[in-house]
Amino acid sequence: MYQTFDVTSRPEQGPPRLQALRAELTAEGLDGFLVPRADAHQGEYVAPCDERLSWLTGFTGSAGFCAVLKNIAGVFIDGRYRTQVKRQVAAEYTPVPWPEVQLADWLIEQLPEGGKVGFDPWLHAAGQIKTLLERLTGTGIELVQVDNLVDRVWTDRPVAPMQDVTTHELQYAGETAADKCQRLAKTLSDAGQTAALITLPDSIMWLLNIRGADIARNPVAHGFAILHDNARVDLFMAAQKLAGVTEHLGASVTIHPTANLEAAVAALNGAVAVDSTTVPQVLADKLGDRLVNAGDPCALPKARKNAAEIAGSAAAHLRDGAAVVEVLAWLDAQAPGSLTEIEVVTKLEELRQRDPALRDISFETIAGTGENGAVMHYRVTKDSNTVLNEGDFLVLDSGGQYLDGTTDITRTVPIGGAGDDERAAFTRVLQGMIAMSCLRWPVGLAGRDIEAVGRVPLWLAGQDFNHGLGHGVGAFLSVHEGPQRLSRVSHVPLEAGMILSNEPGYYREGAFGIRIENLLVVEPAPKLASADAEREMLVWRTLTFAPIDRRLIVVEMLTQAERNWLNAYHQEVAAKIGPNVTADAQAWLVKATATI
Repeated sequence: MYQTFDVTSRPEQGPPRLQALRAELTAEGLDGFLVPRADAHQGEYVAPCDERLSWLTGFTGSAGFCAVLKNIAGVFIDGRYRTQVKRQVAAEYTPVPWPEVQLADWLIEQLPEGGKVGFDPWLHAAGQIKTLLERLTGTGIELVQVDNLVDRVWTDRPVAPMQDVTTHELQYAGETAADKCQRLAKTLSDAGQTAALITLPDSIMWLLNIRGADIARNPVAHGFAILHDNARVDLFMAAQKLAGVTEHLGASVTIHPTANLEAAVAALNGAVAVDSTTVPQVLADKLGDRLVNAGDPCALPKARKNAAEIAGSAAAHLRDGAAVVEVLAWLDAQAPGSLTEIEVVTKLEELRQRDPALRDISFETIAGTGENGAVMHYRVTKDSNTVLNEGDFLVLDSGGQYLDGTTDITRTVPIGGAGDDERAAFTRVLQGMIAMSCLRWPVGLAGRDIEAVGRVPLWLAGQDFNHGLGHGVGAFLSVHEGPQRLSRVSHVPLEAGMILSNEPGYYREGAFGIRIENLLVVEPAPKLASADAEREMLVWRTLTFAPIDRRLIVVEMLTQAERNWLNAYHQEVAAKIGPNVTADAQAWLVKATATI
């Protein structure tokens, strides 16, 4: 099993750890300390040795931070985790709704007389600190760079990962690493920049056509890179990880110990491109006025998938869809009350592992039944494991990391029957998903410009959900990939080749959850015959193929166009997936994709 079901943190562990940290505050003469859910690379996912937020507070979500003061410890969480945080932190911690409440405003309220707040400059991006300092000007609150106080009291902290790096073959990458470096180096040169400092591991993996295993579920290796305007690369990574890829990297890549990074950054000449949202403050300080906030040069090229990456993703989704159909057919054959969430997760992983191209799951499978389904990023443990009972929903959100692509799919299924209220909510979620899938939009629009399309059916009923409509997805890389998003805060224009999720949902705390998710790729829209068509447009092509549960649909709520889309989609599912599943699953699939 890739996934385990151990309880990784408990609320009762938080208070003594908080007490130990506060003792360090006193010893340092500080009034507070910031504990982000981040490592030195500022990626979304972190290794066990960097799970400081979880270790201290018990909160295991993939985003958030804690501000520890002498009399209060605020755990800042966004809308995805409002339910989860209540389950995971002790009363000594105070959940704070973020970004509605900004850290600076909270600090000003909690420290009206001013004070010193410490932070680890390796774990905070320069842009974050700049914004915070600007807001705190004149308040008497001082930010102080210190070594990490959590690490002082975390006596059994895991060691840093040292997994082997492997080559990502050209048949999957679609472009050589040398060509990528040349292409991006020219961009630097044209902008008058001598180098780019790259901190995100997935950007380094993409640029050099390598993959790692330092973070579970994400095929990345920890390291930093400097891309120079002559296309040479200085790679700062433990040499023992790279023993198997030195020939692949070639003479244009020079390997250095990570300990040499600060000196190398300080020695750079000319304008150096960085992404201020990810570059650690300590490295920004080394650059000083040579720093140019030009963004990660790999971000957009990585997001614009080439033909090989798109073809690989499409192929991976067909094989993944077969595994999902097998588990849905198996699930439907079990009596209510006979299965648990862990058994569903285990069965699905077993089915995925039949594919020799599978390298990992792409995230911890979410299998939440009943009120667990309302926890958007629920992770089942031995303690929370729940029986699938009559009348409950199961939200099954999962994916695989295959050599040729990364998948992410969610289906919601009823256990036994379903009430009218639940079926109506499911139908609205489906209508939003269909509306986005059918959208045609002008070139130049960003996720924020079109995201509302997937929410309108819920809005008309006075309902909504507290997560973005979709996120970018990598090509055998991170399942959450920027900079593109279907989100009201995303200003990055969508472009051909970008892969995103389309996942509206609805969550009723203490009762049930609903989510339907497909992955889509952006493509140029076919030309219209009309002489009035003036603008260049974009459309989606669906990559994910698995049935959407017809038993939960209130058919009368669907327009004829929505029925047509669903019937056409199900015909495509049956044609593409049917030949690749067992006879029992195929028989189930015929019924599951019948015309409505």
